[in-house]
Amino acid sequence: MATNLQIDPQLLERALEVGGKRTKRETVNEALTEYIQHREQLKILDLFGTLDMDSEEEMRAQRKRS
Repeated sequence: MATNLQIDPQLLERALEVGGKRTKRETVNEALTEYIQHREQLKILDLFGTLDMDSEEEMRAQRKRS
């Protein structure tokens, strides 16, 4: 999909240097992929402490049944 964006040229140049990609397209696609991965990881971190964990005894009992 063709998209016209106003990207800060200094940011893009720095991203090209740091990322080691050959083209702006590769650089932007990698940056978007990493952005998505980072946001998904943050969602997972938000779950910590919200899930009920089985007690050690329950885990041992489940292992014995297997």
